[in-house]
Amino acid sequence: MSSTSVPRVIAYAAGLVREASAGQRGALWRLAEPGRQLDADVVRLEPGAEAAGRVEPDVDVLLCVIAGRGRLLTDVAEQDLVPGGIAWLPHGSRRALAAGSEGLVYLTAHRRRTDLAVAPAAVAPAAVEREGGEAACLLNLVCPECGRLAQESGARFCSRCGERLPGE
Repeated sequence: MSSTSVPRVIAYAAGLVREASAGQRGALWRLAEPGRQLDADVVRLEPGAEAAGRVEPDVDVLLCVIAGRGRLLTDVAEQDLVPGGIAWLPHGSRRALAAGSEGLVYLTAHRRRTDLAVAPAAVAPAAVEREGGEAACLLNLVCPECGRLAQESGARFCSRCGERLPGE
């Protein structure tokens, strides 16, 4: 058994919140153990901020509120998020988060998946000229905080860390 597969405490939620700098938003912590089968993040939304509505097509997400308060917004209802509250966000469901006046800090966990990578187009220059232009630039969909490529063309916030995307 390798040292990376030994169970151990790797973070303390209260410490992450306490040690985060004032105004720090987005991912405060990210699970980064090699060989893991799980992705997890601790994310902070500033008071009044929203993580835009989105649909996660591939994985269920478990969300646990660490600090602050907010609302879980779905197509059918709004639900309060309070410290200690645990929400299940099934894949295929539309959801958004809205932080209350204290802000909202939460942990998300889901099955690990391979991230999309922004790669150069594999189109020969002659083919580009024949087809009338270059491949679309996706930089406005790459999160400046964690580097994740948004899967929805109209996304305004990163689905992983909640950071606002650069836009067009």
